[in-house]
Amino acid sequence: MVRFRLVPRDEGFFPLFDAAAENVAECARRLRSAIGDLVDLENKRELVAECEKRGDEITRTILHRLNSSFVTPFDREDIHALTEMIDDVVDDMQAACDLLVLHNVSSPLPEIGEMGDILVRAAEATVSLISKLPRLRGLESDHDAIDELESSADHVYRGCVAHLFSGDYDAIEVLKWKDVVESIEASVNSIEHISDIVESIALKHA
Repeated sequence: MVRFRLVPRDEGFFPLFDAAAENVAECARRLRSAIGDLVDLENKRELVAECEKRGDEITRTILHRLNSSFVTPFDREDIHALTEMIDDVVDDMQAACDLLVLHNVSSPLPEIGEMGDILVRAAEATVSLISKLPRLRGLESDHDAIDELESSADHVYRGCVAHLFSGDYDAIEVLKWKDVVESIEASVNSIEHISDIVESIALKHA
C-alpha cells in the first residue's frame, strides 16, 4: 500500500540545522584562534560572541518553526533536544573564551592547542553529520569520528590537568586554566551528545 501525507512534512528544518552546525564549526575555529595566540583576546572574544548570537537566532527560528509546523520531519521532542544541544555547544565555547579574558590568561598551556584542534575537527564532523539528516543514511563514519575525537579529548584533558598540577604552574594559573580546559572539554562532550541524538533519530526511522 502506498502511503502519502495530505500535509507534507516541513523540510525547512534541514537548512536551519545545517546553518546551526556551520555556526558551531565557525565558533570552534574562532575559539581555536583565541587559545592558539593569547593576543588581542578581547577582539577574539567578540568574534566568538558573534557566533553565540547567531546561534541564538537560529535556535529561536527553529523553535518558532517547531511550534507552527503541522508535520515535522521527525519527532518534535527530538527536534527540540537537537536544537538545544547545538545551542549548548556554542554556549560552552563562549564560556571558554570568556574565561580566557576574565581570568586574564597570558601564560600558554601546551596541551590547549591540541584540545582546540580536536574541538574543530569534532565540530566539522558535526557539519557532515547534520547534513545527512534529510536521508538519515551514511551516518556511521561521522558517528565514529566524533566518538574517537571525544575519547582523544578526554585523554588530552587528563594529561592537561595532570600537567597543571605537576608543579610547573603557580596556583593562580592552575585555577585559571582549569576552568578554560573544562569548558573546552564540555564543548567536545556536547558535540558527542549531538551525535547521540542524531543516532537515536536514525534508529527511530530505520
